[in-house]
Amino acid sequence: MLQLDAQGFVDTGIEKLLDIAQERAAVNALLLDSFWFSRTSGGYMGTTDARFYRDIGFNVSDLWRADPRGVDVLRALAGPTKTRNITRTSIIKDMLPDGLRGAEKLCERDFNGSRAETTCKNNPYYRNLVLGAVENAIRSYDVDGIMYMAERQGAFTDTLGMRFRGKQRGLPGSRTCFCEFCRAKAEKLGIRFERAKAGFEELERFAAAGRGRKRPPDGYYATLWRLMLRYPELLMWEHLWHESFRELLQLLHAKVKSVRPSVLFGSHIWPNANMSPIMRAEQDLASLTPYHDFLKVALYQNCGGPRIASYIESVAETIWGDVPPDELLRFHYRVLNYDEAPYRAVRKTGLKRDFVFRESKRAVEGARGSKTRILAGIDVDIPILKADLGSASPFETSRSTRQDVRAAVAQAFKAGVHGIVISREYTEMELDHLSGVGDAVRDLGVRT
Repeated sequence: MLQLDAQGFVDTGIEKLLDIAQERAAVNALLLDSFWFSRTSGGYMGTTDARFYRDIGFNVSDLWRADPRGVDVLRALAGPTKTRNITRTSIIKDMLPDGLRGAEKLCERDFNGSRAETTCKNNPYYRNLVLGAVENAIRSYDVDGIMYMAERQGAFTDTLGMRFRGKQRGLPGSRTCFCEFCRAKAEKLGIRFERAKAGFEELERFAAAGRGRKRPPDGYYATLWRLMLRYPELLMWEHLWHESFRELLQLLHAKVKSVRPSVLFGSHIWPNANMSPIMRAEQDLASLTPYHDFLKVALYQNCGGPRIASYIESVAETIWGDVPPDELLRFHYRVLNYDEAPYRAVRKTGLKRDFVFRESKRAVEGARGSKTRILAGIDVDIPILKADLGSASPFETSRSTRQDVRAAVAQAFKAGVHGIVISREYTEMELDHLSGVGDAVRDLGVRT
């Protein structure tokens, strides 16, 4: 499966791009950014149909109006993909267009009441919006699958910076969500907002002191545990966020099956689950299988090196501030079951020893006994951002090669995955590196 947006088709042309994808990578499926998530100057990946959007808090026409001079790529793909026996899966991304009028009605709130840019999974307007997008994609474009994609976590882990680029993501007090919908849900569960707020105020001060390298008298780890014991609401609110997220996934699955049972539903497991043990604890794949036909597990082996280094540098100033970064990365390798390069080398090497094999195998075992298919997301030229570099230069970081891609794909299939997703965007990929996918598929004799 090749992941891409409208730009690639506009630049290359539909037939030519499909030729390239099949010849170089044996592609038999497309994973497509859709609707307001993918638009270029010369085309768009599907148009919003107002019939499917009810009670979303704003006028659906404000999402954007299609340029009649552009190409509706999702519609134009229908014929060529059917001829080639290529399936189409539409991505519903957890994002809104910039400058959207009325967006504030869908957004999260921090514990001080300030509006965030992110959307609340308990917000009925937001739920109606994404459910409408699902129906729009199926009824208007006859897609074969729907994948929901949200790279998010709760306020506790976000305050502690427990994610790659965690040091660059704003003030601790901006973490979410504490809106009226989340507070009402918490109250029904017996979680007191005022206690949670007091706990997060303490946690905010703890994180700010850590960023300033002001070590608590009893150390970072013991002090954080003291906060969690005094304010169990910290973890309750974190779990509330994830439970709400899983509830949304169940609603999306039910919507897909009510519109057309044959359409497959899946979601994206973001790379932070490959770095944060707490995120991994919340991402229990076995619990997701009852309402998923497939799971795309993002195993980004090249950019994963710089990303995990940035994660370590973030948590080395909060929860794990007592541990030097090189020791801390070794600890994470041990608890996550990796065997990768040390801290000072991982940005250059990437996660390339047997990372893809181990994570693919873990995912397959997590879904064992279910009908859920595991798709391994393979990194082909995903850009490495400045925030991932630390003190390294771009010339000291991992880059894709044809052989690396070939080896990663082989590792994934050896571990038993049902398929792969060539990630992240076709327009980012060098064609020779893309050919590494086809090399591995042909080596293994995988049917496409």
